[in-house]
Amino acid sequence: MLRNDYSEAAAPEILEALARLSTEQNIGYGEDAHCRRAKELIREFFGVPQADVHFLAGGTQTNMTVISYFLRPYEGVISCDTAHINVHETAAVEGSGHKIFTCPNADGKLLPADVEKAFLAGTDEHMMKPAMVYISDATETGTVYTKAELLSLREVCDKYGLLLFMDGARLAVALQCGAADFDAKFIGQICDVFYAGGTKNGLLYGEAVVIPDPAKAAFFRYHIKNRGAMLAKGFAVGAQFEALFTNDLYRKLADNACRTADIIRNGLLRKGIPLEGGSVTNQIFVRLPKQKAEAVCERFGCEKWAENGEAQVIRIVTSFATKTEDCDELLAFF
Repeated sequence: MLRNDYSEAAAPEILEALARLSTEQNIGYGEDAHCRRAKELIREFFGVPQADVHFLAGGTQTNMTVISYFLRPYEGVISCDTAHINVHETAAVEGSGHKIFTCPNADGKLLPADVEKAFLAGTDEHMMKPAMVYISDATETGTVYTKAELLSLREVCDKYGLLLFMDGARLAVALQCGAADFDAKFIGQICDVFYAGGTKNGLLYGEAVVIPDPAKAAFFRYHIKNRGAMLAKGFAVGAQFEALFTNDLYRKLADNACRTADIIRNGLLRKGIPLEGGSVTNQIFVRLPKQKAEAVCERFGCEKWAENGEAQVIRIVTSFATKTEDCDELLAFF
């Protein structure tokens, strides 16, 4: 199956960590030793020694909880039109009372000029006020921001007093695919808040919210509880992240997703099969005749993404569990 990067339950190391919990008793609500250790490891990895770190269950819940915490009732968030909060979250953010100001995407990315334009369009108190910029890395189209692009976004955020929030559901593959010209510690420096995704990088479930400046997170736990996002068995997420950031597993799992995606990407190009967009991570978008697209989706579980004239664009996604043989089988099918 090459449908997405969360079809498999979890990496063996993660399942082993969860199995060990069955013989333990832990304090609940994220105040246990596993969560404390996981937080230390995440702070070290991203170079944010004072950061507040919190564990939530899933991406949509995390995006809604973070955005609704940082914004006042009359404030909204700027994103590109392909952003997860705009397309695939059933108006969770807007349901919490915060408008999403959408801008055209540039191969999945948000441009500083569009951020400025969106901010300046809100002229007075009769309109929702933009107060945050939302980006994802990797993007929804599999592209990766450059250091210069992120610095430009930071500059426009500073110019207008906007917070910068990075959705890191696929941050691991963005960092490991070879296209990023920055390291994890740069993320800790550039963002007001971000999260390291676990669900799409080998965990059973879980996302780690990182707020580098703890002064900005004074009552975040209250807000997590208020939004119904505080897990009684928080240690079950903490233990997973503890394992994920031990022995470089975070990178190793993402490396496999990127390596196998490159096998498929290069194999398709050799066969003369056109790719869509500029994805460099573990999502591959392929344009096929509709009948062939149907056959590939039925055989390998890939998703139909968009129609393009007489053709169908499908999405192929690799994961921590994808094997070289899976890639070979797919390529042979073409």
